[in-house]
Amino acid sequence: MPDCNKNFESEIKEGKNLRNVKCKYCSSLILTPSTGTFTSFEFNLPLMKQSKVNDSNPDTENVSLFWAVNEMYTFQNVGFSNTVGDNKYLTCADCEAGPIGFHDIPSKKSYVALSRVQHV
Repeated sequence: MPDCNKNFESEIKEGKNLRNVKCKYCSSLILTPSTGTFTSFEFNLPLMKQSKVNDSNPDTENVSLFWAVNEMYTFQNVGFSNTVGDNKYLTCADCEAGPIGFHDIPSKKSYVALSRVQHV
């Protein structure tokens, strides 16, 4: 079992997501079971709700637990933002809530923050 936050240990089986991963706001399906690989690293992800409007420096939070997805076509309902630096931010394609994670353009991998989705 990967060394991770106890809140998410029950969501991981053999390094993969055990359950469906869905949007916290509209319950739209994002990933089916066993399609995301658990990984842990630190990334400053913009907050889903910003306190500042039209600011070029959004509020961020340090997120460290992710589902890594190697192929963007693995997602069920995910939208990709315009390019920001070397990344594109991921949103729910149905309700546009986000960012729920990011896509790293150089590596072509996507990362969904465990804390920004629900596991059902």
